[in-house]
Amino acid sequence: MPTEQELEILSRKLNQLKLAYDQYFLGSRPREPISLRDEIQKTVITYSNQSLQNTSLRFKFNAINSRYQACKRQWAETLRKIERGTYERHVFRAKLHERAPINEPPHRSAPTSQGKDIYETYLEARRSCGQPVEQLNPKKLDAILDKQRAVLRERFGDCEVQFRVVVEAGKAKLKASRSA
Repeated sequence: MPTEQELEILSRKLNQLKLAYDQYFLGSRPREPISLRDEIQKTVITYSNQSLQNTSLRFKFNAINSRYQACKRQWAETLRKIERGTYERHVFRAKLHERAPINEPPHRSAPTSQGKDIYETYLEARRSCGQPVEQLNPKKLDAILDKQRAVLRERFGDCEVQFRVVVEAGKAKLKASRSA
């Protein structure tokens, strides 16, 4: 018979598994967390085959089991999308790589053309990550970039500062780099 502590441990393991899958889908974890998933699956099957007399424990187990089953469906769907090549995050990354010029350096020296490219890329990255874009416009982004350029030039001397769009931890960000 499961105790309240065992169900609490199962709930914590499920949260840990959910985080591990999120990391796997973001690309920061190299392999699917199969061992933890198997461990939770065995525990769920064991408790499902037992008759829980305590209503409170039965309710807690059913809630954990429902959450686990919903997560399993979501993970299976995401894995199918990855196999088909339609997973949104991977498609976005592929489009970014397609846009990157092959023979040119990653940072262009013309700030006006770069500003327009940066805005469009940053806007698309924020949309794909589910971040708000309503308040973002080219003038506002240019003002932010100019302010950052001034700070970086003051800190590192008179040098050219270029920006690029990166996605880290599911969020679109602007990264600065300097050229001589």
